Amino acid sequence: MKFRPRRSEPPRVDITPLIDVVFLMLIFFMVSTTFDKQSQLKLDLPEASTSELVEKEPDKIDITIDAEGHFYVNERELVQHTPEMLHRTLAKIADGRTELPVVVSGDRNAPLQSMMTVLDVSAQLGLTKLSFVARKTDVDTE
Repeated sequence: MKFRPRRSEPPRVDITPLIDVVFLMLIFFMVSTTFDKQSQLKLDLPEASTSELVEKEPDKIDITIDAEGHFYVNERELVQHTPEMLHRTLAKIADGRTELPVVVSGDRNAPLQSMMTVLDVSAQLGLTKLSFVARKTDVDTE
């Protein structure tokens, strides 16, 4: 009598744990790798007494109005808080480009006259892309 078990299918190798190990190794190497650019060349750059600074043209104009009605253009306070100074500053920044967007953010207690001054000066310069910044209220709508 033969009691030898008969195998109906060949043995299979389960590779699921192997895939897990490979992913863990991949994550380990991604986290432990440094991405610093290190160069073996040591350069002693030449010096120049004059250099030409290239100013980047702004892609938008930010105007901020505080509670007292003072104007800040691109995070710089104006010397005088008059419509004429605002006009000169915006004209210098825009440099004839009327497609520049103007983003106005004002304090809730800012005088309405200051907001109207910004609108008026922007219209005089042809800056028609104005937007106002507001904070969303936390009102529950049911």
